[in-house]
Amino acid sequence: MSEINTELDNTQTFDAAQIAESVEAGEQKLPAVDVSADYEASKEFSVSDIDRTSAGAEAAAAATAPKFDIPAPQEIPMPADAQGNPDDFLSMAKEVNPAGAPGNVTDDLVQKAIEMGTPGS
Repeated sequence: MSEINTELDNTQTFDAAQIAESVEAGEQKLPAVDVSADYEASKEFSVSDIDRTSAGAEAAAAATAPKFDIPAPQEIPMPADAQGNPDDFLSMAKEVNPAGAPGNVTDDLVQKAIEMGTPGS
């Protein structure tokens, strides 16, 4: 059977501990880090050489151009009826669902229920 290596790689933490001890003992100077200078130097690598020329702009435009024709949106006039007549809404609702929704209570159904009385009486 093969054995599983459960030991962690502690070289990085060991090296860091060694450097910290030697800095405290005065054997080694603490490395100076200039974050601003490093950041400014990194900007140089963030843009490729082709992007600094007009060919880069043309390549970017070609890469992001739509592959199909996109039609212009058309304005469709939708006149609003400002009368506010409820009968218009009722007729529209009947066009959508001519049979009515299930469970609708009509006047005839209420009258029939009154005539029959309540259960258990």
